[in-house]
Amino acid sequence: MNYTPGRLMAYVCLALSMSMVGAYVALTKPLAAALPVFLLAWLRFGIGAVAMLRWLRKPANEAPLTPRTRLLVFLESFLGNFLFTICMISGVSMTSAVSAGVIMSVIPAVVALMSWIFLRERIGARVWMAVACGALGIGLLSLAKNPHGPGLDAGGADAAHQAWLGNLLVFAAVLCEASYAVIGKKLTAVLSPKRISSIINLWGLALMTPLGFYTALQFDFSAVHKGIWLLLVFYALAASVWSVWLWMTGLKSVPAARAGVFTVMLPVSTALVGVLALGEQLTMIQLAAFAVALAGMLLVTVPGRSGAGTGADAGADAGAGSGSGHS
Repeated sequence: MNYTPGRLMAYVCLALSMSMVGAYVALTKPLAAALPVFLLAWLRFGIGAVAMLRWLRKPANEAPLTPRTRLLVFLESFLGNFLFTICMISGVSMTSAVSAGVIMSVIPAVVALMSWIFLRERIGARVWMAVACGALGIGLLSLAKNPHGPGLDAGGADAAHQAWLGNLLVFAAVLCEASYAVIGKKLTAVLSPKRISSIINLWGLALMTPLGFYTALQFDFSAVHKGIWLLLVFYALAASVWSVWLWMTGLKSVPAARAGVFTVMLPVSTALVGVLALGEQLTMIQLAAFAVALAGMLLVTVPGRSGAGTGADAGADAGAGSGSGHS
């Protein structure tokens, strides 16, 4: 019942999870234009709760939750679901999907730093090199201002101020996402991915219900196009069910710092969906930046020779099964 994947399958789960998150981050732009933020978030958690009703059932072999585990579950939902959703939806509605992708490129560095501080994971040279690639990528992306992005070229100072606020909210979402990755590593030691997914979604629904219900009372649902409802269902299942389960499954076999490198897939997929589906522009500098970020991911996933050059990374991998990673 409590499936633990092999290393390669764990990598696949992590990459798919972050690609899915990046895709729905971009797709929240049209959703946020049609639905108020709190209503959108409330509906997302509600659809997810219905989809995961069976996952809430406690397995017979699951130990009773300690007060510390209950606190971690709440923080996982409050930071990774509740605050992340509000900051991300609000931020993307004020800036471009490409800009959101730029800011989210820093997630691997934040995850690695938090893993080092809170989980005491030993971070090997290749992981730090991968983090450096992510930092270099975001540096390159900062050179590409993308002044002709949709909605950012006609509003003058007001539009610039709104984009700045949107970027700040996206960065707040980055901090929430990094916290989500680190706390999730702790939880996978005591709960199955399905239980984690269902419980933190239920907490998200409870936290969002007062604001969502109040917004729903004043909203005209008949004005929403049918296509938006279909997009909402995909967003809810991807955000609350599929991406969370894939991420928690991958974390069972991979240290948090190494898993954090896979978050480079989030900004890449966000920007690609922004370009392919939302008509935003992607420059050569941005393409080069994403190539550097993907190179960083390859540094982590491609096996190295067993020797001095990879010893530190082996220590980090060992940490996945030690007290530092699962305590």
